[in-house]
Amino acid sequence: MYKSGQRQHAYDNKDISLVENNGLLRYPSALNFYDRPPQFDVTVEEFETTAMDRLRVLAEIESSLARNRTWEELKTATYNQYMKYVPLHTNTYDDTEEERRKDHLGHYVLRLAFCRSEDLRRRFVKAELTLFRVRYEETEAMDREHFLSSRDFNWIPVTKEEKVQYNHGLYSMYHAFRHEQDRADAFEKEKFYKVKWTRVPDLVEKRKVFLKGGWAYVPGREQSSIVFKEFEVELERALETTARLIPRLDEDSRLIPVLDNLSQGFVAGVASEWTNATEPGSSGEIRAEMVDDLAKKHFPMCMRSLHENLRRDNHLKHFGRLQYGLFLKVLGLSVEEAIAFWRKSFSRVTDDKFNKEYRYNIRHSYGLEGKRANYPAKSCLQILTPGPSDVGCPYRHFSSENLQTALLSMYSQQGLKSADLPEIMATVDAGHYHVACTRVFEMTHAPHGVAKGEGIGGGESVTHPNQYAARSMELAKVKNEDDKMVE
Repeated sequence: MYKSGQRQHAYDNKDISLVENNGLLRYPSALNFYDRPPQFDVTVEEFETTAMDRLRVLAEIESSLARNRTWEELKTATYNQYMKYVPLHTNTYDDTEEERRKDHLGHYVLRLAFCRSEDLRRRFVKAELTLFRVRYEETEAMDREHFLSSRDFNWIPVTKEEKVQYNHGLYSMYHAFRHEQDRADAFEKEKFYKVKWTRVPDLVEKRKVFLKGGWAYVPGREQSSIVFKEFEVELERALETTARLIPRLDEDSRLIPVLDNLSQGFVAGVASEWTNATEPGSSGEIRAEMVDDLAKKHFPMCMRSLHENLRRDNHLKHFGRLQYGLFLKVLGLSVEEAIAFWRKSFSRVTDDKFNKEYRYNIRHSYGLEGKRANYPAKSCLQILTPGPSDVGCPYRHFSSENLQTALLSMYSQQGLKSADLPEIMATVDAGHYHVACTRVFEMTHAPHGVAKGEGIGGGESVTHPNQYAARSMELAKVKNEDDKMVE
């Protein structure tokens, strides 16, 4: 994004100049190889929010890949996610230019965030390539042809004479047709393109091309493989170039924390925040005596572990209290009920000590003391990447043996079996902790009609402990109402 000699040192208080402002670029197609950097000014806020929206899409792609979804399932989930956060419409849409500007900017910001290690670059390329493939397939044929004609992919159209010369070899690739006439008709209409075989290793592996003299003869129906490979190679090269230039950004103290936060979100596998998680728990719907039962039936492992530690020790350290207390607040525990809950939980503490050391902190977390801020509950991203004194995510921070023991201890009564553990542990070992949590949700809520791949609804993965608990409670409420109707 920054070019040598073009970095600006005299920023104003709001704007970041990505490159010299030469006016807005035009985006003739929804498909983009992102080979020209953005040439417009953006605010620091837009710099971050645009990247976060795109990261939500890439995180969903990673989740889908980790959950071994079929291509059609992955495509549907990805399409829904990007149309929600980074929508791209056809050229007839009114805000096409603005949509594509946001798409362009978000991609380049994430390049900065994920160019700094080989693992991040590999994951970023894989997710971006998948997003490009989905968009390519969803783009209308006319727009797709316009995009292909706008770039030089360095392929050589096969002439009619060459098609006749290698008729036997080219025709042999049409074995999938049931009827010979259909096969002959398809072959007659097909256009072929010639590229070096190293550009289409996937087609070579699947024997979908004819090879001759180091050239691969690619049928038109497989033309997209050339496009996808070109996208992948160019993005890998661009990321390596960006990695060499990234130290020049160190002088801008506003950007580095943003980029660090984005890359941490990708490492954790989570980008999105639960949108309902900022409301204070002032509804009073949950009473102190209900928490034990709710924990056993509806809490995610991180919060259930804290609850069991509290019940075992009659105490939690400061950061444990903070994390669990904010979770309960957002779940619906009022400040009065929270004080009652913690007072009963700290049964070994005298009334005087409780009032002096704990009551103030409880009221403070509800915005009733101190600066009176409404503190939100911690998201999965924050729990997955804790500080040295924070309480972390069991899927990430428990040993393999302890995690499996804890899972069976906590969730066997909800249907989790020993036979389910290998699948859960495979996602944990791959670093997809939120996917493991989502699979546990699906397995333990199968009696409520939750199918594999459905997640917490619409295929979405768990991104917030309160999201997990709220959805679990909602499913239980629906089931209870259905049972009453049957009676």
